[in-house]
Amino acid sequence: MTVTTEAVVIGGGVMGTSILYNLVSRGVQAPVLLERDTLGSGSTGRSSGAIRMHYSTEVNARLAWESFHIFKDFAGIVGGDPVEFVKTGYLIIVPEDAVDGIKKNVTMQKSVGIDTDLVTYKEAKELAPAFHLDESEAFAWEPESGHGDPSGTALAYSMRARDLGATVVLESPAQEIEIEGGKVKAVVTSGERYETPIAVVATGPWSSTFLGKHGIDLPLKATRHEVFFLRRRLDLVPSHPGGGDMTNLIYFRPEGADLTLVGNGNHEDPADPEAYNPRSTMGFVEEIWERIARRIPGIEESELFTGYAGLYTSTPDLHPVVDKVDGIEGLYICTGFSGHGFKEAPAVGIALSELILEGEAKLLDITPLRMTRFAEGDLNTTTYDFKVIA
Repeated sequence: MTVTTEAVVIGGGVMGTSILYNLVSRGVQAPVLLERDTLGSGSTGRSSGAIRMHYSTEVNARLAWESFHIFKDFAGIVGGDPVEFVKTGYLIIVPEDAVDGIKKNVTMQKSVGIDTDLVTYKEAKELAPAFHLDESEAFAWEPESGHGDPSGTALAYSMRARDLGATVVLESPAQEIEIEGGKVKAVVTSGERYETPIAVVATGPWSSTFLGKHGIDLPLKATRHEVFFLRRRLDLVPSHPGGGDMTNLIYFRPEGADLTLVGNGNHEDPADPEAYNPRSTMGFVEEIWERIARRIPGIEESELFTGYAGLYTSTPDLHPVVDKVDGIEGLYICTGFSGHGFKEAPAVGIALSELILEGEAKLLDITPLRMTRFAEGDLNTTTYDFKVIA
């Protein structure tokens, strides 16, 4: 059976659903989203959910900043039911050898408009009294940052998109994009053929395999990352902000009344998205628990609540690919977010829909995210590698 539509989005994570909503809200008629399983069943459903803006490059900082406004007022801007946003503040901690880097980052972020600033050792102690801090370290504080619900956000985008006339098809993996005369002709599943001039590939860790079938070779790597939750003793650690700790190579945030989520960014193992261990491992838990106890001594007396592992889709410069495919009219790619996708998804959906419909992104310059940068040797460079603070 053949269905005709103006656009097909492949992938039902927070990126795909944001793109779908932004296309239909800008007048694209009856766009279709194809999801291989259920909404958010890939990387989105296993995201740590952090919402913060501390980045080393302007393009990532702007994507996070523009997205932040939407997270804070999702119902007012997008419509539908509110999406959870929990304000905790976010404290960035770096060792002495990264002081110059964090200063450059904060200066850039403030020029973008982000509510952030360097704080003194004394101020950091007041913000996080349960933390062990060193006077040689440097600190940046984002008072408005926090965390949200990645799966809930994907669901909310999909529901608003359907309200506006989009179709979401679950358990329907795309098998092929038909290309004819250098143009997208259709997207094919096992049971349907969706005739369309526009196809958007937002397939997360499956992107390398799927794009490879169409002759598109990008340096995308699926990697496995673990997080776990600790139940704190409230007499020892009653509360704490979210944070990224470059001294101990961990990130963390509170959850509910007495839980702390903790993970890190310097452990990454190549993974097959079709067959990887989705649970945390005791070796990881023991090592990272020891690291967070250096920063929050009272958390050593916590109990392990649960843990899980999810997948990043990483690129060599830890920046995504958000671009049209040269030589194939109507084909677009949105992948490779290297663990930062959730916090950038609202702005990416806007920028990519503008690229599709107007020929360029108006919200911000996404040229640094072009797919040709790898072949050109023009990778994004950072003043300091903050990938640990996912």
